[in-house]
Amino acid sequence: MLSKRIIPCLDVKDGKVVKGKNFLGLEYAGDPVELAKKYYLSGADEIVFLDITASIEKRETMLSVVREVSNTIFIPLTVGGGIRTVEDIRNLLNAGADKVALNTTAVTNPGLIKEASQIFGSQCIVVAIDAKRRGESWEVFIRSGKEGTGKDVLLWAKEVQALGAGEILLTSMDRDGTKRGYDLELTRLLSETLSIPIIASGGAGELTDISEVFVKGKADAAIIASILHYGKYQVSEIKGFMRKNNISVRVGK
Repeated sequence: MLSKRIIPCLDVKDGKVVKGKNFLGLEYAGDPVELAKKYYLSGADEIVFLDITASIEKRETMLSVVREVSNTIFIPLTVGGGIRTVEDIRNLLNAGADKVALNTTAVTNPGLIKEASQIFGSQCIVVAIDAKRRGESWEVFIRSGKEGTGKDVLLWAKEVQALGAGEILLTSMDRDGTKRGYDLELTRLLSETLSIPIIASGGAGELTDISEVFVKGKADAAIIASILHYGKYQVSEIKGFMRKNNISVRVGK
């Protein structure tokens, strides 16, 4: 069995790491470079860096911060926010990113997924899907969760896989920042339907939440934010708990 990945996420606004609840009420959580280094040294498998207001403000991702973070850590770095063109992707990869996460632009210009995966390889292209429950299904949201698209999450996930995405970063907007656990039903639905890896995001509050998203949700990786930023757990503690529960994780630093 492939090892499950523990991935801290840095939501960045105005150069600072922030965290909210259900995509609202953002609060300061730290410096992106310092936190990235801390999590790297604690054994994180990857880091995700999301410039969460770049799309709304119609500007490019902050390349200077990406460079600083990439020079500090020696694990894969995924960067998202404000990516609109192949040139934007090339600039981020040149700045030190290993992968890019497309969200709003993936919906408004799906052809970019195919074009980018052909140029840079599908392993570089992550599609981030922000999902909100609508009855028995889920709707895709864009622009930092502020705009519904009417798209069904499962159908959209199948489409991005067909277009060449290498991974899906799946965020439950209903669970984001609540610390009530991941949306296991949604995560399992995509994990069982698609062949590409699913990175689960939104809701980690306890160590059991993380183990459940791997076992019951069948996720390939778990995004962790609040419980790390505010010092409840360390990456090394999370990995230790996973090993005690017979969940394969990579050995930390």
